[in-house]
Amino acid sequence: MRRIPVLTLALFLVLACTLPTDPPPALTIETLRAQASASPSITPPAGPSAAAATLSPVPADEPTGKIIYTCQLAGDQLCLINADGTGFRQLTSDPVKHWYASISPDGASVIYSAYAEDNIYEIYELNLASGLTTQLTDKLGVCIAPEISPDGRQIVFTWGNAKGASQIWVMDRSGANPHKIHAQGWDPTWSPDGTQILFASNMEGANQLFVMNADGSNVRRVTDFDSLRGRSDWSPDGAWMVTYNGQPWKREVFIFRPDFTDLRRLSPEGGNSQGPGFSPDGKWVTFTSYFDHYGDDLGCEIYIVRVDGTDLRRLTDNDYCDYQPRWGP
Repeated sequence: MRRIPVLTLALFLVLACTLPTDPPPALTIETLRAQASASPSITPPAGPSAAAATLSPVPADEPTGKIIYTCQLAGDQLCLINADGTGFRQLTSDPVKHWYASISPDGASVIYSAYAEDNIYEIYELNLASGLTTQLTDKLGVCIAPEISPDGRQIVFTWGNAKGASQIWVMDRSGANPHKIHAQGWDPTWSPDGTQILFASNMEGANQLFVMNADGSNVRRVTDFDSLRGRSDWSPDGAWMVTYNGQPWKREVFIFRPDFTDLRRLSPEGGNSQGPGFSPDGKWVTFTSYFDHYGDDLGCEIYIVRVDGTDLRRLTDNDYCDYQPRWGP
């Protein structure tokens, strides 16, 4: 497998960090284990009731949809699980790094970045029903963190190069017409109506979140954090944003209004939490954290929590790292 240049890793590998000196406080977490292992056997109860069993509807307040993430199974692969922790699927198995996946608005496909060669990352779309993969970029540079617009017509992504440049680009869903819309930024995500883009940038010094129109105009700063990283999301109703902030191994997920009011920490303290994203109904947030394996570089798992900070649940439980989750229908 080809090695990725150090400069690219330093710029984009969000999980690189130093070990802490003190352990976090203990937490009580409900575990919904999604493991890459053989499926357990199920024995139905004896008697007529087994034949007459019917499926019960999912309670209205329970999480639904699917979560795509990077799983370190023989490299950085893509894995998919249901939001209740069931239905584990490994989607890729080729020996390259697969990063920053997200699910299309209709839930039919996954879009992601994968290492190609010579410090190039390409963007691909994988159809979940057929398994067909389509390459959308061709040697543009380091193309990562793609996300399909709410109307399904465009893709916003981060473009970079080996010299450390990081820009916001947009292209058609087919991969045609790739072009820069902002010269300094990374980790873009669409507003629910597709008219604006939320992204991270250090254009004013420290890393902060900014919003701009979908054509790159009318850029304005949103946040005032001290150690913001980048990955963020916008709630489906447009009323909230989430991101993560903090020093290495002390990062936490925060939720706030688009005008940066009503700021509060969403993740329980002490897990080194990062990379948040909203559920399609806006009631939950998924993220990566180390609550159960704090201090272990391979100890990150996928969690979900309600937007009020309650009902923390772990969806994965593996001896490798699961990270960069994104929720879809």
